[in-house]
Amino acid sequence: MFDKDQVEKQINRLDRVPTGISGFDELCGGGLLRNRTYLVSGTAGAGKTIFGLQYLYNGITKYNENGIYIATEETPEQVRENVKQFGWDFKALENEGRLAIVDACSTKIGLPTQEKYVDVRPFDMRSLLDQIIAIQEDNGAKRAFLDGSTSIGFYLQEPLKIRIELLRLSTTLEMLNLTSLMTCEIINENMITRFGVEDFVTEGTILMSYKRKESIRVRGIEIIKMRGTSHSQNIHPYEITSSGIVVHQHEEVYSTWK
Repeated sequence: MFDKDQVEKQINRLDRVPTGISGFDELCGGGLLRNRTYLVSGTAGAGKTIFGLQYLYNGITKYNENGIYIATEETPEQVRENVKQFGWDFKALENEGRLAIVDACSTKIGLPTQEKYVDVRPFDMRSLLDQIIAIQEDNGAKRAFLDGSTSIGFYLQEPLKIRIELLRLSTTLEMLNLTSLMTCEIINENMITRFGVEDFVTEGTILMSYKRKESIRVRGIEIIKMRGTSHSQNIHPYEITSSGIVVHQHEEVYSTWK
């Protein structure tokens, strides 16, 4: 016989990985499920990259979990400079061996790079996975963030190939006991993913929206799916503050969303 109370107790016992993002973990029972991969999808300006970088930074500084960041859209130097506005010193974390940044951007656009970790063959999944494995052996990472899957999709073009390669990536990250995020860029508010397959190869989908309401824009975050755990079904407002993203978990944005 189905026992709802027992199911809820089992859900609450699952090993959680807190993001440390104010207000978000309360939306999904205390955090992400360990050793799974999640998609963070949204339009330009929604804050997807900030969400992922904050997840890594909090993991290192609050929960003693080292991280790996794969940068496909910005050079590592741009990233290090950008996060200073939130008071995050990525260079110091790298020097301490707590954070590894893979430069998967420079080679793609033909720029020279002096980075320690470089994806010399852009979007060669085997090469990228070998590098992630080597880094984890070196720094014992528990968290990873790929920004973003859309670049891989444009390179591969065909949805079937995109699905297979992203499945290889997410499965390998999980086998390495990494709890990971990957971003997905969408071009309009009616989409959840860019190529229609990204959410099928991850364990959860987090949608970040930045919609116009009259003369202002309103940010809202929604958990579309999260396998294996209960989660909020509502759209919650959030802000990008001087210390990062803050989710207002007790508020909803339905009244301003239409």
